[in-house]
Amino acid sequence: MKHTQLGEFEELVLLIIGALRDNAYSISIKLELKEHTGRNPSIGALHSALNRLEKKGFVESYEGGATSERGGRRKRFYTITAYGRKALDQSFELRSMFYHRLPKLGWSSE
Repeated sequence: MKHTQLGEFEELVLLIIGALRDNAYSISIKLELKEHTGRNPSIGALHSALNRLEKKGFVESYEGGATSERGGRRKRFYTITAYGRKALDQSFELRSMFYHRLPKLGWSSE
């Protein structure tokens, strides 16, 4: 598979999917985004990102069992793929390389 770029929002969603592991579904991802970034994306925007990530091969999805609390509807769960992990690793390496090239800044009150 060719190298595919990650957008910043996609990268955050992919990181959250990896962190949530077996509990990564759209609402849990949305709640994590809101809690840790202050962003509150629409469910439609989140689903668009999830669909892009799946199309790129970075995540896979599967349906969980139907529950009465959801009116018999199933949750769609997401898992990060090896290709998705590789994309995150490459993104981390690139950002780290540039971060470490930043000059040291001295902050003084004088």
